[in-house]
Amino acid sequence: SDSYAVSGGLHGVGISVVNALSTRVEVQIKRDGRLWQQDFNMAVPEELVDAGPAEGTGTRVRFWADASIFESTEYDFDVVARRLQEMAFLNKGLTITLTDRRSRAEQAAELDAIADSEGRGSDSAPGSDEGSDIEHAVDAERAFVEGAVETTEPAEPVKVRERKRTFHYPDGLKDYVTAINKSKTAIHQTILYFEGKGTGHEVEVAMQWNSGYSESVHTFANTINTHEGGTHEEGFRAALTGLVNKYARDKKLLKEKDPNLTGDDIREGLAAVISAKISDPQFEGQTKTKLGNTEVKGFIQRQVSEHVGHWFEANPAEARVIVNKGIASSQARVAARKAREMVRRKSATDIGGLPGKLADCRSKDPAKSELYIVEGDSAGGSAKSGRDSMFQAILPLRGKIINVEKSRIDKVLKNTEVQAIITALGTGIHEEFDLDKLRYHKIVL
Repeated sequence: SDSYAVSGGLHGVGISVVNALSTRVEVQIKRDGRLWQQDFNMAVPEELVDAGPAEGTGTRVRFWADASIFESTEYDFDVVARRLQEMAFLNKGLTITLTDRRSRAEQAAELDAIADSEGRGSDSAPGSDEGSDIEHAVDAERAFVEGAVETTEPAEPVKVRERKRTFHYPDGLKDYVTAINKSKTAIHQTILYFEGKGTGHEVEVAMQWNSGYSESVHTFANTINTHEGGTHEEGFRAALTGLVNKYARDKKLLKEKDPNLTGDDIREGLAAVISAKISDPQFEGQTKTKLGNTEVKGFIQRQVSEHVGHWFEANPAEARVIVNKGIASSQARVAARKAREMVRRKSATDIGGLPGKLADCRSKDPAKSELYIVEGDSAGGSAKSGRDSMFQAILPLRGKIINVEKSRIDKVLKNTEVQAIITALGTGIHEEFDLDKLRYHKIVL
């Protein structure tokens, strides 16, 4: 009965819908030393059959989606693989194997469909065997996080080249966080991990901060990806914000006159996975992407406060690094606000509200106007002499500008060249951004 203590579905509706939308469904169950089988044709059940003795236990379900209902019955290998990988992360120690036994032509057709949907054409040479390198094409197209082992096994006599991925993560959510931070630099070595149990509720959390500026928090309820969040994420955020501020005050990392850190400050660079298991989950809407159980918020909040608080006390050096990152984020946020105000003031005080180096065009119609952004005054001079001044504006920038993707927003907005671009475009930034105020509908770099 423990196997069914929590479930992402209710009342077997999922398999009922699969049956209703399939031309055929086959179910085989090994139990009590026997193999039982029942088939369904056009949703109508056939007789339950005792297929003989069998070792072990297990269930096998095969279904054929009804092509008269679905626009396409082609399955995207990578979409299925990503979901199965999630399941393996969420159930540590579980091994899941995904095998694609479709013919090479079918696999090639799938890749062509994906390429077409992403705006790419096929680059195969005439007469080449597209299927022979299908796995290489898939790998080159999408890098999958480590832990997925892919093998290639040609089968005869049908032209089939199996694609197989096996997912197995002994450390579960810890491995998930490691995968999230794979291309980033962690600011503390130990992954903060804990499990908590309550009446009808369980939670498992893994988290680690990196040197980046964005958060990556993934939440699940009964293994369902709740990408819209819900009460479990609300409890996590509330507890983390309160705990870090209290720790920062107690350890004198924040002075009395300093304002509290915001949740965004604290979660900057955070990679976390929250997996809640609930005996009676209540989801908002039919898509099950947001958890609605009100009692879960308090449960998660207590668990996070207790376990993360203990971890902070047991790992003071790492806790200090985390808090200091939040403080730096807070300082950058304040500096960014001041920088935005400075950009607005600068725009208002420049002659005509435009940067001095901008050679503007005479047309006031944005749909007909073009902005050429060039590097250096020399290139700017050449561009100005050869332009059509009615429709073409030139903005020379000094050398290579700041990398806005890897820099804090306050440093970005203080950069003179970035300020010039913002002012020239005329749309404003952040809360004041208005695309309708764009002064040029064509921007050429």
